[in-house]
Amino acid sequence: MKTLRNVLTKLLNVLAGVSFIAMVVLTCWQVFTRYVLKNPSSWSEELVSYLFAWASLLGASLVTGERGHMNIPILVEKMKPGMQKALGIFGELIAFAFSLIILVYGGVQISQLAMGQMTSSLGVAVGVFYVVMPLCGVLNMIYTVLNIADICKGTGLDAKKEGA
Repeated sequence: MKTLRNVLTKLLNVLAGVSFIAMVVLTCWQVFTRYVLKNPSSWSEELVSYLFAWASLLGASLVTGERGHMNIPILVEKMKPGMQKALGIFGELIAFAFSLIILVYGGVQISQLAMGQMTSSLGVAVGVFYVVMPLCGVLNMIYTVLNIADICKGTGLDAKKEGA
């Protein structure tokens, strides 16, 4: 389980890094073509927008893997360890349900609907860019199952505190 988490995290870090570098390069290209060549590149601006969305959703999956999603620990920390464990698992189940319903199911629906639409500058089906939603939904679901396993083993509650 730890190996799967490490592989997914390394892969997502690489994808996020490559996406960030591509956005910086494309933005510099956009500025160069707009102000130096006086002929702005419309495709690069559009691609940066899609890359930003991909990077954001992939980053959200990384946060899910680290159990770094928003919470209010002040109440949970005052409870007994058994209740802390139960609330931790409950939170992960909510994240799993959200990922399944909104990201996977909704993402598949919107991707299919958008396959008939083409982007204005790139000439690619918009649905191709929406595929990141179900992809990240599946990644989030994998991470939440791994998180639940860690919580059940007793390693999931303190792992976040140790990393901070």
